[in-house]
Amino acid sequence: MKKHSARVAPLSACNSPVLTLTKVEGEDRPRENVVGTTDPQAAAGAAGADSGSSKRKLHCCIRVTTVQVRKALWGVVMVICVCSSWAGSTQLAKLTFKQFDAPFTLTWFATSWNCLFFPLYYIGHMCKSPERQTPRQRFRECCRFFGDDGLTPKVFFTKMAPFGLLWILTNYLYLQALRKINTTDVSALFCCNKAFVFLLSWIVLRDRFMGVRIVAAILAIAGIVMMTYADGFHSHSVIGITLVVASASMSALYKVLFKMVLGSAKFGEAALFLSIVGSANFVFISFVPVILYFTHVEYTSSLADIPWAFLCGVAGLQFAFNVLVNFGIAMTYPKLISLGIVLSVPVNAMVDLYTCEINFNTVRLIAVFIICLGFLMLLLPEDWDQCIIQLSTKLRKRDEPAEGSVEAGATTGLNWRGRARTSMSTFAH
Repeated sequence: MKKHSARVAPLSACNSPVLTLTKVEGEDRPRENVVGTTDPQAAAGAAGADSGSSKRKLHCCIRVTTVQVRKALWGVVMVICVCSSWAGSTQLAKLTFKQFDAPFTLTWFATSWNCLFFPLYYIGHMCKSPERQTPRQRFRECCRFFGDDGLTPKVFFTKMAPFGLLWILTNYLYLQALRKINTTDVSALFCCNKAFVFLLSWIVLRDRFMGVRIVAAILAIAGIVMMTYADGFHSHSVIGITLVVASASMSALYKVLFKMVLGSAKFGEAALFLSIVGSANFVFISFVPVILYFTHVEYTSSLADIPWAFLCGVAGLQFAFNVLVNFGIAMTYPKLISLGIVLSVPVNAMVDLYTCEINFNTVRLIAVFIICLGFLMLLLPEDWDQCIIQLSTKLRKRDEPAEGSVEAGATTGLNWRGRARTSMSTFAH
């Protein structure tokens, strides 16, 4: 989801106001007292004021650097947590299907856990916010995200229902793909959703054209083709790859439509949105697992045979992953959160290699590398080329004064020698 001012406000509040106050109090006032004075004591006072202002500047710089370091450390923690939750849910879902082959039931069960988003957000609101609101007041305030009238039946069926359907399709197709191919291929191919997001945003939302992202999208498509070729175009492999690519496409469509229809959301609004998706899934979709059970499509002999520990583990890890992805931006940089997703690919690869469920041939390794490279290229900022140009310009400017000083020194030395020779000759005559 799109970043909004509430997420970046803490960082800006720590940076510019602190620096501005330091300059006003530490630099400007002492200079007013120094102007027009020639007294040595006044000069000494001015020097003390300048040293005090420099100390304040240093303290401010240390404070800003501490904030950045703290955010970077939180980023490392977030990367580990995002990678662990996503890779753990994928591996645990693969194990679940060996005992309970019911991908839609698992999707319905895990999506129902989204109901916990808004209650957990409200607990955090009560702990941190100085203005404590009742649950009803907070609910009504967050409902303004859907319009002036709030969450009406029309808004629910026109704006909420399509996103709930896309959410279920994304997770269901992902779990279906796990039944056909290994977790490494699934996690690598799902990383293509970022390339699909860029293509849809460029076509539908008219976002800025970037050549590097077009190259990344081409790499993602090339990786999909090579991944299909790695297993020799077997039926189960082609079906599994098609399912996970469809899942990535549904995920990209979900994100682009959210930006186009609803725009950006604050933390409370996002928590309410996800809770409504989970509640609607529990209320309106519960009949589908029942039908699948009685038609023996997803059947188990008794409730005792259902691996409830695995089901709760998958649902809990997916819930933790969604919490980290949607709300982790409050503590660290969003690029680091995205980095945790791509790092789940080598983690799944190590697990698959340990369990002997994958054959790492050259084509598969190249395909995984190309897809991950395309994902990392999509993390580049929009002005990455300008940043490189500015950096090269600064490096050139640093080298030029050194060369100029050398040349000036050489010229000065020559002039000094010339003058010395002239004076010596004049003295001799």
